Amino acid sequence: MLFNFCEKLNSRKFLVTAEVSPPKGTRFSDILEDARQIKGIVDAINVTDNQCSIMHMSSLAFSKLLLDEGHEPIMQLTCRDRNRIGLQSDLLGAYALGIRNICLMTGDYPTCGDHPGSKPVYDLDSVQLLQLVRKLDSGIDFAGNKLDGGTSFCAGAVSGIDPEKTLQLIKLEKKVKCGADFIQTQAVYDIGMFEKFAEAVNYLEVPIIAGLIPLKSVGMAEFMNKNISGIHVPEEIILRIKDASSPMEEGLLIASETIKELKKISRGVHIMPIGSQRYTPKLISMAGISEK
Repeated sequence: MLFNFCEKLNSRKFLVTAEVSPPKGTRFSDILEDARQIKGIVDAINVTDNQCSIMHMSSLAFSKLLLDEGHEPIMQLTCRDRNRIGLQSDLLGAYALGIRNICLMTGDYPTCGDHPGSKPVYDLDSVQLLQLVRKLDSGIDFAGNKLDGGTSFCAGAVSGIDPEKTLQLIKLEKKVKCGADFIQTQAVYDIGMFEKFAEAVNYLEVPIIAGLIPLKSVGMAEFMNKNISGIHVPEEIILRIKDASSPMEEGLLIASETIKELKKISRGVHIMPIGSQRYTPKLISMAGISEK
């Protein structure tokens, strides 16, 4: 029996989502070809929204391209680049084009990206954006005006996984109370940390899909530890990659072992490879996950 992503959230299936970035330009055939490698293997594909504040084709446009190819996209939408009018306009447009899944986030500050002089908007934060979406679902806009046709989105949000960051957990609780249908997390390398996080938020009763970025090298692991808040790659994993004859293969093995552990404590895994999806089918097979 076929399910869509929203229906799968209410099933007992272990979900697998992946991620692609739209092109920085108008040539998109290579990225569509990359996405074809995971068609029928993952349940849905996130489309990033100017990830890391680097300008790309819009997530809305590329989500539609994926939809036309038979994929189920999850359109990411950040608060950084649009005010509440622009956010609502894009959401209504996305819904009219058949996009039903969205993932909402605040967005990285522009100084992190390739247009550091651009002015951030942040008219709303991610919690308020969830509230906005639920108003659209009820048939009114954020100002309370009646719409000529409402929406019905499957709306997700994101979260870090450090159980000691109380403010982060409070914000996650607010997102769930505002109607988040699912949560996708930062990359998990420390299973113990994720177990504590999952236990701390278990009362929220929301499907949590754990993030995963397969490691390619020691340098990549050390970079994450140094530069990405909330991510902790344990020393034992770094040593395994350092001692391996093929760091790439060892990284895939570590990722597959992590997925097997995550199957016990999460509703799914969100795979975020650096670059292409070339190794994602192999990783999923190594983890013992059957095709969708």
